[in-house]
Amino acid sequence: MIRVLIADDHLIIREGVAAIIEAEEDMTLVGEAADGHEAVEQWRKLRPDVVLMDIQMPGLNGVQAIATIMAEAPASRILVLTTYPGDSQASRALASGAAGYMLKSSLRQAMLEAIRAVAGGSTYIDPDVAQDLASHKMDRPLAGRETTVLSLVALGRSNKHIAGDLGISEETVKAHLKSVFLKLGVADRTHAVTQAIKRGILPI
Repeated sequence: MIRVLIADDHLIIREGVAAIIEAEEDMTLVGEAADGHEAVEQWRKLRPDVVLMDIQMPGLNGVQAIATIMAEAPASRILVLTTYPGDSQASRALASGAAGYMLKSSLRQAMLEAIRAVAGGSTYIDPDVAQDLASHKMDRPLAGRETTVLSLVALGRSNKHIAGDLGISEETVKAHLKSVFLKLGVADRTHAVTQAIKRGILPI
């Protein structure tokens, strides 16, 4: 029997996944969590075979919760179940120790196969996400300051305002943006923001 814990801040998702799992003869849902802190607490209490972990949750997010659990028990099996297909987000989750990454839009059978694979010691990555990871494998990641500048661009801030916010010159802001455009393969601010959101570099 595969004992499953689900962590997701949306009740309807938890209820839907619970119904799917409880219909299987080889699985049982042992607990639910509505945020990252609760996920860690429930994991410590229940020690499930597989944790289904959302990424975007209030308080402690999914990636942080994964890192916390893996630091305490490196053999833990965690399967990310998320709405967001971005390769950057998937990379962070997998680097933190997740054994799998799948989308909430996946078919019911794919989710069950992923749970069984992860419980059995294998990995599972959604095919579309795996393709994105492969296509961006050699890309240079954005530096911390570049991500900060881009996040301010996403908020509609001008170069002048960004410079004032960060205590740097406008020329430095332009240099950061030039590097961002190059790394993301885009030509302007709007495309940089949309590409960064699509890839999970910036949160939605």
